[in-house]
Amino acid sequence: MIDVGFWSNKKVLVTGHTGFKGSWLSIWLYSMGAKVMGYSLEPPTEPSLYKICRVDELVVSHIGDIRDKESLITYFMSFRPEIVIHMAAQPIVRESYKNPVGTYEINVMGTVNLLEAVRMSPGVKAVINVTTDKCYENKEWVWGYRELDQLGGYDPYSNSKACSELITESYRSSFFNPNEYDTHGVAIATARAGNVIGGGDWATDRLIPDCIKALLSNNEILVRNPNSVRPWQHVLEPLSGYLILAQKLFEQGPEYSGAWNFGPEFPDARPVSWIVSELCRLWGKNATFRIDKSKQPHEANYLRLDCSKAKQMLGWSPRWDIETALKKVVDWTLEYKDGLDPRESCIRQINEYLNT
Repeated sequence: MIDVGFWSNKKVLVTGHTGFKGSWLSIWLYSMGAKVMGYSLEPPTEPSLYKICRVDELVVSHIGDIRDKESLITYFMSFRPEIVIHMAAQPIVRESYKNPVGTYEINVMGTVNLLEAVRMSPGVKAVINVTTDKCYENKEWVWGYRELDQLGGYDPYSNSKACSELITESYRSSFFNPNEYDTHGVAIATARAGNVIGGGDWATDRLIPDCIKALLSNNEILVRNPNSVRPWQHVLEPLSGYLILAQKLFEQGPEYSGAWNFGPEFPDARPVSWIVSELCRLWGKNATFRIDKSKQPHEANYLRLDCSKAKQMLGWSPRWDIETALKKVVDWTLEYKDGLDPRESCIRQINEYLNT
């Protein structure tokens, strides 16, 4: 359960705050009374959730590059955050094939720079590095990956996130060792989430955004990799996990350091074809799709997460099944299409989530 009162006046630095997940998180933190500073590049898409929700009115926003270590350290020192949630990343598998060097620079050296800034900035107590479910060496198992399973990554994106995990583990051992917590006072965790969906995502080469763009334009949806199975979940699911974990790190320190999975229940890991069919059904209005049979870059076919650790130790569990999550995406999109205030739609769905 999220302790709303805990976040009042907490100083939270969010990297990647101009992105889809970062915007949802910034709105949620602001609604609980947190003092939020964001450090990120300009919004990655047009339109963007960040701009249409006027997130810059809610946070102290700095437009900067996670690869610029000196700039990052300067803003850490000026804000002196208590809690850091690191989400700045190159997050797209297909983009990593086009720009592997940039992907590694952002996802690997960006993590190093972030942890160096933590080292330099007094007052930080809790750090969460958000990586991905794709950081595991994918063996196409039918069961879920656990936090102790081997890391890997076939494509540059997935591999760069596995590297980010290893970097975090090294810094935790070398500079923020849980056994020396009384000396440094910093607790660090990584969070591995599944495929997140939600209103306001306009990313390129991602299933739900591609579907929504087609539906809004009354075009047929083109589907790649229809048989691929992913752990789909609404964006509020992992964000709630990050919030609960951050409080545990802040209050109880090393006991909660380490890696954490945040994914849906097993029945909600569905193939792409089912997701698109259900989305078309919810949208109505003669929505249709067809399969793209052209050759595609390699992506994992089957992926699930075992979230037993988060359920048992954090008391976290998913609240919305995949049918509900998809309905929330459609509801949000139709409200946006009809001219309703997107920020209010986000806040309303956050409250609906909390009251589920």
